[in-house]
Amino acid sequence: MHTRVTFEIAEGDERDVLVATLAEVGYEGFEETDTALHAYIPAADFDKETLDALTTGMAYVLEDIEQRNWNAEWEAGIEPVVVAGFCTVRAHFHEVATDTPYEVIITPKMSFGTGHHATTRLVIGAMRAVDFGGKRVFDFGTGTGVLAILAAKLGATDLLGIDIDEWAVENAIENAGRNNCAHIAMKLGVLDDVTGEYDVILANINRHILLAGMARMHQLLVPGGVLIMSGLLTDDAPMVVTSARNAGFADEQITTENGWIAIRMQRL
Repeated sequence: MHTRVTFEIAEGDERDVLVATLAEVGYEGFEETDTALHAYIPAADFDKETLDALTTGMAYVLEDIEQRNWNAEWEAGIEPVVVAGFCTVRAHFHEVATDTPYEVIITPKMSFGTGHHATTRLVIGAMRAVDFGGKRVFDFGTGTGVLAILAAKLGATDLLGIDIDEWAVENAIENAGRNNCAHIAMKLGVLDDVTGEYDVILANINRHILLAGMARMHQLLVPGGVLIMSGLLTDDAPMVVTSARNAGFADEQITTENGWIAIRMQRL
């Protein structure tokens, strides 16, 4: 059983902010229409006081919804992600003519908020300018494994992806195999579990986790190593950049799409 929370809210930055905020407190599915946003959370995890605190003054409607097939929901509505001239990310059931030099095929076991597609494109776009040949890459919060898989196709040879969700790790392993990248180590864990040195860290998560892990990510990168961060809204940029600079990163390059951003920086 899930609780569905419906907000009558137009498209735009306010909707993107709401998706990002609710995703951080356990909402695991989102649907968008022209006039509304539907957010889903397991009924056992729903807490009205938390919701009211996060959505001060916003009107919403609550409904109990029977268990849904999130994978089928995803398949019905998802579109391929295309970074023109570089990479296409598609599901195995998509029949599309790919005209990019790189293609990643994924089939997720979990639903995504629509904002996640913008952050995926932003990180992929930032990866385009990085030399991955023979590099060691750490994908922090790997999810479906899409970024680690692309890094492998770009020439990275030593790759680690971690996630705190067991389903995500299983899914990432399956997707890596589907893309002939079975050499990527996909593991269940948190940032403090990671050891070794890396040339590139990819971290498409959220502001709070990035801020908490900034110093540790700096430790894991070699001097001159590249950090690409997303899961961030435009308003997050000053705080995240300041934190990164304080940790020892510099030369930030920021790209934006529909209120979301990706930040690429280098370890001093």
